[in-house]
Amino acid sequence: MLVSSINFLLRDEEFENLDQICNCYNVEREEMDRLLASQGYAYQEKLNCVK
Repeated sequence: MLVSSINFLLRDEEFENLDQICNCYNVEREEMDRLLASQGYAYQEKLNCVK
């Protein structure tokens, strides 16, 4: 659900990147990266999505 939500926000141009999402929702970027990695995902900066 988290990955889908992040990709939705990025795809629909609500936010330009993952850092903006983290700032908006008051989540440390490092914590978000750890959470995504624990589920086998990572933010792909060049593609601007989580895979």
